[in-house]
Amino acid sequence: MTTPIIQVLIADDHSILREGLKQILSETEDILVVAEAQTAAEAISLARTTNANIMLLDISLPDRNGIEALKIIKKDNPQLAVLMLSMHKEDQYAIRSLKAGASGYVSKQSASSELVLAIRTVAKGKKYLSAGVAEALANQIGVDTEKALHETLSDREFQTLSMIASGLSVGDIALKLCLSVKTVSVYRARLLEKMQLRNNAELTHYAIKNHLVEEE
Repeated sequence: MTTPIIQVLIADDHSILREGLKQILSETEDILVVAEAQTAAEAISLARTTNANIMLLDISLPDRNGIEALKIIKKDNPQLAVLMLSMHKEDQYAIRSLKAGASGYVSKQSASSELVLAIRTVAKGKKYLSAGVAEALANQIGVDTEKALHETLSDREFQTLSMIASGLSVGDIALKLCLSVKTVSVYRARLLEKMQLRNNAELTHYAIKNHLVEEE
């Protein structure tokens, strides 16, 4: 009996990373890369036009946040299983990704050892949870009353927090996200209010303390 081929679409803006992923998958007999995208727009378009079963979607794409792209892709193609790829720690984005419709989350650092298993798992209609993601989920069970302040933020507010803490100004963020300065300022005001912070300095201190950004 012939094993069905799992067709994969890779969406990542780094060509070296895409080549590395293709190399890993080329060593399998049941997984085939059928298309590649460098931007969220390309990923959304290819998801509609290819016969891919699985999409590997980078969270940090140049034109749109991967979680936003994920929501659009799942709305258009609910049957497409999406594995999120990221350099970020599991507890930062994994749960947000799963809530947005992802079938799993793979850290780029562990892709060489986890990727094939993750693809085969989600191809069967299951969720793929690495040990790190499973631990992050377990830590949330039964602790709603002790939820960290940043976990109360919307995806856009959390993204704004991360960017401000990384040193970007409101104007820089507006340009990067293709939003107006006024809109970004509203997100900033909301997240400061929710997190009971007064300014960017306190926000940055909080982000570093909670390992939401890398400390310089």
